[in-house]
Amino acid sequence: MLVGYMRVSKADGSQSTDLQRDALLAAGVAAGDLYEDKASGKKDDRPNLAACLKALRHGDTLLVWKLDRLGRDLRHLVNTVHDLTDRGIGLKVLTGEGAAIDTTTAPGKLVFGIFAALSEFERALISERTVAGLAAARARGRTGGRPFKMTPAKVRLAMAAMGQKETKVGDLCKELGITRQTLYRHVSPAGELRSDGAKLLSKK
Repeated sequence: MLVGYMRVSKADGSQSTDLQRDALLAAGVAAGDLYEDKASGKKDDRPNLAACLKALRHGDTLLVWKLDRLGRDLRHLVNTVHDLTDRGIGLKVLTGEGAAIDTTTAPGKLVFGIFAALSEFERALISERTVAGLAAARARGRTGGRPFKMTPAKVRLAMAAMGQKETKVGDLCKELGITRQTLYRHVSPAGELRSDGAKLLSKK
């Protein structure tokens, strides 16, 4: 079965999926098998993409008008297609720079392999630059990383708040200016002090 996915960046009506819809229908996708999002490609929250990927079954092929309609960035795109491939699902791009990609064919798989290699190369370059930057900073007496945001006062507030059933963890993290990971590293869901929290409170 052919399944189509469309996306435009703005939800205010200033952009239309008509061109994408027409191309996908012409490629053989049934109208009932089209999924559409109106959101920036950089956003994680694209509910209809999630629904589309979930609906795909082994032997299906996902069609997109252009490659940039599917992925947030090259790495996200590569990971998405690897996941589809593992599930026995193909990807076909109709137009644009990725039009040679059709993972149901050998040449298409080769083209996507080049994209995947570029993604790995990009990742290696970023890692190399980060390591070099940290080394240069240390040589100048600076240490890398973000400032530690948890404080003894925040630990005590978190302990008190997490002990209340009506506390919403997301709201608490926003109020304290910390991530969920940081919160749970210091305080348990029941408001009990954890090792990192105890260490922080023991500091003078």
